[in-house]
Amino acid sequence: MRIYLVVIDDSPEAGIALRFAARRAVKTGGGVEILTVIPPQEFIAFGGVQATIEEEARLHAEGLVAGAAGTLLEESGLRPSITVREGESAKIIREMIAANPDIAALVLGAAATGAPGELIAHFAGTDAGSLPVPVMIIPGSLTREAIDRLS
Repeated sequence: MRIYLVVIDDSPEAGIALRFAARRAVKTGGGVEILTVIPPQEFIAFGGVQATIEEEARLHAEGLVAGAAGTLLEESGLRPSITVREGESAKIIREMIAANPDIAALVLGAAATGAPGELIAHFAGTDAGSLPVPVMIIPGSLTREAIDRLS
């Protein structure tokens, strides 16, 4: 089965990328894998404070993917796979693609204005051409109607 890997964060463009991936998955008989990455936390000398910060970050990330999964199910009927991992985003994405040969594309949303985002800069710049799957960059300025038309 063709899987579209979508990285979700708090940005509006992440939702646009998810909608595009879901529509492509429905049309191609594929699925969606939602990934959210918790950035590594800086070390704090007091263990209890460190644990609280890490737990809050994990709960926030789990809330993000739960909301995204609910939206995806409601709008397209797809039940996505969900992954929450801690670490460096680019490395985790590479590991996931290497571990799952069904992943057919990495779908990223670009900011509507300004810098496109760290992952897009990485995979379309420094590491352009090194992934074994295409990178789909979805403009953050697209409307729902435009996404529906293009996907």
